[in-house]
Amino acid sequence: MKNKLCFFLIFVSLYCYAQDSKKGVLNIKKIGFLYNYANKKNFLFDDKDYAYHTNTYKLQAFYYLGNWKSLDFDLIVQPQVQVIKHQLINKYFILPNEDHFQEKIAEFSKLKTMHIYALELGFAVKKQLLSKLELQLTIGLALATIDTRTERLAKGFTFVENGSLGLNYQTFNKTTLYLGTNVGHVSNFDTKSPNNGYSILGIEVGVSYKL
Repeated sequence: MKNKLCFFLIFVSLYCYAQDSKKGVLNIKKIGFLYNYANKKNFLFDDKDYAYHTNTYKLQAFYYLGNWKSLDFDLIVQPQVQVIKHQLINKYFILPNEDHFQEKIAEFSKLKTMHIYALELGFAVKKQLLSKLELQLTIGLALATIDTRTERLAKGFTFVENGSLGLNYQTFNKTTLYLGTNVGHVSNFDTKSPNNGYSILGIEVGVSYKL
């Protein structure tokens, strides 16, 4: 409930800020919301050592950067929450030479819910296909924190990397629907140990409103 309230307040703040900054050089062009479901069990990343899937909720603020030939470029600011289910499947992933390895096996083998809180910056490239349809490629990097340790990643500061490909369809004059797929990775770039990280493949749907 607290997460939903925080997201609502951020969304309203983005809308109000956008209304006040329309005349600026770099101003908010659109605001939106995106939902993503992703799983590590797929044809790209089917690691049998653990189970991992995530539901991600993103607020979005789109800044128009410019165009080149037939391509348009946006910066997307995306505060987000990821709600994750994780469980260690292969207990032999924890080596006997690790400290307290039996306690770690007992801890990580239990199905648990974790959360990632992140602020992501996405760079989007868009190509118009039809009058109301466009192709969008987005590359994103987020600074994040994860609230629970696992056998693959330490608790605390981490990074989230995303690559998405999808379609935007303009439903009304100011409203656009987005449907896409994404590849994601979570790691801390070896700032802590362990740092095996997670790799996922997902689907996502979003809606945006032009200001």
